[in-house]
Amino acid sequence: MAKAKKAAKLFTIGYEQSKPDAVIAELKRAKVKLLVDTRAVAASRKPGFSKRQLAAILDENGIGYLHLQKLGTPDAGRQAARAGRLESLWKIYARHLTTPEAIEAMNELIAIVKSGQTVCLLCFERDKNCCHRSRIAEVVNERTGAEVIDLVPMLF
Repeated sequence: MAKAKKAAKLFTIGYEQSKPDAVIAELKRAKVKLLVDTRAVAASRKPGFSKRQLAAILDENGIGYLHLQKLGTPDAGRQAARAGRLESLWKIYARHLTTPEAIEAMNELIAIVKSGQTVCLLCFERDKNCCHRSRIAEVVNERTGAEVIDLVPMLF
């Protein structure tokens, strides 16, 4: 009798109000092997969270880094989020996910998750309910059956 394959896990994390060490600690605890940056702009005013710095810190800790920029929220969506207009954000982001570039990036993410690699989606917002990464995770769950687990790093 064949052993049933365990459903993949997909982690998500937001680095708002945290330091790189706290994020790395959560990723290691969850045994994440690849961090997928879902920010449209992988720059940050917070030390350690801009693309190159983050990739280097992750590499030092044995975690891969992939920036899927096309899964990021378009500028109009980021503006809506900053203004607290979540309904507008979700409408804008839903439209964005139908673009060829976003579809291609989503398909790449789906293939990685299906490969069995332990993946975590990264964005800024601490609260997953206010972040587009929750929408990405929903799509991945629908298409792969992956269990979605939200990691919450320690506050600084």
